Amino acid sequence: MLCASCGRRKGRRECPALGRTICTVCCGTKRLVEIRCPNDCAYLAVAREHPAAVVRRQQERDVARLLPTIQHLTERQYRLFFRFHTAIARHKPGVSIADGFTRLVDADIAEAAAALASTLETAARGVIYEHTPQSLPAQSLAVALRTTLAQVREQGARVYDGEAAVALRAIEQGARMARTADEGATAYLDLVGRLLRVAGPAETARPDSPAPSSLIIP
Repeated sequence: MLCASCGRRKGRRECPALGRTICTVCCGTKRLVEIRCPNDCAYLAVAREHPAAVVRRQQERDVARLLPTIQHLTERQYRLFFRFHTAIARHKPGVSIADGFTRLVDADIAEAAAALASTLETAARGVIYEHTPQSLPAQSLAVALRTTLAQVREQGARVYDGEAAVALRAIEQGARMARTADEGATAYLDLVGRLLRVAGPAETARPDSPAPSSLIIP
């Protein structure tokens, strides 16, 4: 039986996402990229535990680039950092009349994170003032980040404005560094997206919950 994905090679693995047999090449290269693998997929679990050498090198480069922006974070701030990034990865900026669907880029991420961080820092000093990003995609993202913070608090986690601002400043710094390196408009977004896929779903994680074992950044 031929692979249900490429239709060329022999299918050798039962894919729970497609409900059909696929070849090992498609399983390895399209996993979480073109194929929406469920978390209980045995092949996905093995890949996370024992990634291929090229994937492992990419992960090491990503961690090395991300480390300067998060090495000062506490455990709670580190969790907030990735919780915010889960919201960023899922965020859809909306539709522009001029350009059609708007694409979220690193500049928007930096602007949105900086604006919300400034708002929280101001609130921590006892002053209520809403800092607003300039671009429309950044404004939309800032609302999504604020909503994420509210959801974390609704789940029972005690999150202070100051520590949430620290996590957001780390996001701002990482996004601005990616722009300075001139590696593309979404270099930072792509980098953290890869790390989120390694770490697994974080939507239910709380800042005071046990650390996930699939991604460890010193």
